[in-house]
Amino acid sequence: MEIALEPGIPTYSGGLGMLAGDTLRAAADRELPMVAVTLMYRCGYFVQTLDATGRQSEACTVWQPEKLLRELPARVAVTIEGRTIQIRAWQYEVRGSVGVVPVYLLDTDLTENSAWDRKLTENLYGGDKWYRLCQEIVLGIGGVRMLRALGHDKLQRFHMNEGHAALLTLELLDEHARQAGRSEFNHEDVAAVHELCVFTTHTPVPAGHDKFPLDLAGRALGRADLAAHRDVFCFEGDLNMTYLALNLSHYVNGVAKKHGEVSQHMFANYKIDAITNGVHAPTWAAPAFQKLFDQHIPGWREDTFMLRYALSIPPGEVWDAHVQAKRALVTRVNDETQAGMDAETLTLGFARRAASYKRADLLFHDLDRLKTIAAKTGKFQVVYAGKAHPQDQAGKEVIERIFQARDALRGQIKIAYLANYDWELGRLMTAGADVWLNTPQPPLEASGTSGMKAAVNGVPSLSILDGWWIEGCIEGVTGWAIDHSAPVLGDRTPHDAASLYDKLEHVVIPLFYKDRDHFIEVMRHAIALNGSFFNTQRMVLQYVLKAYFE
Repeated sequence: MEIALEPGIPTYSGGLGMLAGDTLRAAADRELPMVAVTLMYRCGYFVQTLDATGRQSEACTVWQPEKLLRELPARVAVTIEGRTIQIRAWQYEVRGSVGVVPVYLLDTDLTENSAWDRKLTENLYGGDKWYRLCQEIVLGIGGVRMLRALGHDKLQRFHMNEGHAALLTLELLDEHARQAGRSEFNHEDVAAVHELCVFTTHTPVPAGHDKFPLDLAGRALGRADLAAHRDVFCFEGDLNMTYLALNLSHYVNGVAKKHGEVSQHMFANYKIDAITNGVHAPTWAAPAFQKLFDQHIPGWREDTFMLRYALSIPPGEVWDAHVQAKRALVTRVNDETQAGMDAETLTLGFARRAASYKRADLLFHDLDRLKTIAAKTGKFQVVYAGKAHPQDQAGKEVIERIFQARDALRGQIKIAYLANYDWELGRLMTAGADVWLNTPQPPLEASGTSGMKAAVNGVPSLSILDGWWIEGCIEGVTGWAIDHSAPVLGDRTPHDAASLYDKLEHVVIPLFYKDRDHFIEVMRHAIALNGSFFNTQRMVLQYVLKAYFE
């Protein structure tokens, strides 16, 4: 549904889109025979504006697809509610160190379509259930038809990255039935499509699993045979995109070991494997670290496993590169917020989608405790960023609470919230912070990738043991864990906040100010152990071995 292709193309909202883009960049580095399909959002996700109280407002992203993409002559059509909707494709080429992966962005903004249908590819994650279902028809069914129109007749695998594209299975079923001379698909076609498809589920959060009433789906698709195949299409009476993908995929995986276990419990009748996410190291290494790695680890761009040799880089040079990245961040913060931050103060970074389960405001559970830590142990400052979905009122309130904490702590702890979190700001923050903070509600963090980006730049994490950090945390070596051994039932916030404060007061802040050499050792191990492993080179190779060409 979303892919981050380059900073000027706003066809992504956050980590899922960044991961998709990083996957393609790694595939191009390995010259894998791959193509990708997404939608061409003329309004993108949205431009975020925050007022003085942290209240979020949204506006359309302005960009010119014609200058960044190449329109292709092919046209295909899908039928929605009895109407024929024409689709065109724009091509973008993801270029790696040796290969190219073409990306086809589907677009319904054509004069042949009605005014409403032309807007089907306007907004990412916008509109109501009907709008989302129609978009997913364009993506799944229209995507397969466009691939065929562009000559991709011998694709060996279809990888559904989240359930949004699951309707591609319906088109594949119809293809197989037509090839066999049948007007309707049967269980033989189901078995054939099952061997073609793989599925990655990305979240245990219910809102991340699309489902539509069966009558709504039947009306949109114009077909009455869905109910006859309830075992394939339905769960609890709805067209459930996750279960559709599960039922028609021969390989299914979660995006971290823990998430694989959680997903196995959620979908107990299916076999769920795990391939832990990664990031594209050459994309996320700050300029100063790229230069440092080029000097000391030649070839790291082509083989990111070589980052394990970061332990041989002189500590002073690692710190100097970090200082360059940190100054760039502090300059951006002060220019945009007039927060008066400085590059000598310990800086915590937190940048995630502003959803309530990510608990961006956990740090401010006890303001008096925070004030005491800053006054008696050592100064620190905090940089935040992240958008709340336009319809997520709880997420918007999280941002407002951070602004309230900023005002309450003014003069004691400097806090800034940068608006319009995007690719370029993400690169600045994950490289420029001293410590990366992450405080999700377990076990809802499927993986998380922002801390992986930080690790590539030698920035250790201070995080709840959930998602990827369960695998990446070696206490005091690659970063630090916030103890989350609170009881499963009830509100665990006081326990988690107290653990966070203890780790800041007794470990992280003293280490930063009083034992800088040790702190730099943690930075070097973050690169050598986490940066060298939690990357898309390793991840894509695992997909090749387990899912694509097994």
